Amino acid sequence: MARYTGPRTKVSRRARQLLDENKAKYFDRRPYPPGQHGRGRIRESQYQIQLREKQKLKFMYGVLEKQFRRYYKNAAKASGITGTNLLVILETRLDNVVYRAGLASTRPQARQLVNHGHFLVNDKKVDIPSFQVRPGDEVTVKERSKEILPIQHAIDTVGRTVPDWLKVESGDLKITVDTMPSRDQIDTEIKEQLIVELYSK
Repeated sequence: MARYTGPRTKVSRRARQLLDENKAKYFDRRPYPPGQHGRGRIRESQYQIQLREKQKLKFMYGVLEKQFRRYYKNAAKASGITGTNLLVILETRLDNVVYRAGLASTRPQARQLVNHGHFLVNDKKVDIPSFQVRPGDEVTVKERSKEILPIQHAIDTVGRTVPDWLKVESGDLKITVDTMPSRDQIDTEIKEQLIVELYSK
C-alpha cells in the first residue's frame, strides 16, 4: 500500500497551510516554508502556484501521483465541472467518509482502520481505503471492532461537524450516504481550478 511516510509538518510548511490537524503546534512555531530561503520573498511563477495547490490536495487525502492522475482523468471524462468532479471523487473515498463521520481522528488513521478491515459497506467487508461509496450505501463498524480504542477515542473527543450528505447514527456506529456531495458541502480549502489549469497544459 503506497503512502507518504515523510515529515508531515514540512509538507504543511511548504504548502503554507496547515494540512494535518495533529501538527498544528509545530506548524504555528514555524509557519514559513522549509529551507534556508524559507523566510525570503521569492517571486512565484504561475506553475509553482498551481503545483502547490495540487500537492496540497494530494497530501490532504493521502493520494500519490499515479492514483491522483487517474482520478483527474475520470473527473475530466464525467459530465460537469472537472474540478468539482475531482473533489467529489476524493470525498467519496471510504477512508474519507469514515473521517468525515467522526469515527477517526485523522484521515491517515481512517485509512489504517479501513485497511485493517474494521468496516463493512452494505454488510460486506471492505478493506480498500480508496473504495468509492455511492448514494444509498451504508457503512458500519464490525461488531467486534466497535470497542477498539481509536474509534472510541475519536467518538469521544472529535467534535467534527458531519457534512449534510452523510447521515450518522452514533448509537449503531452506522454511516449512510444520502447523496453525492456538492461543492458547497466540501469544506476543503483548495482552489481546484488551478489544478485543472495545471493538468490542461
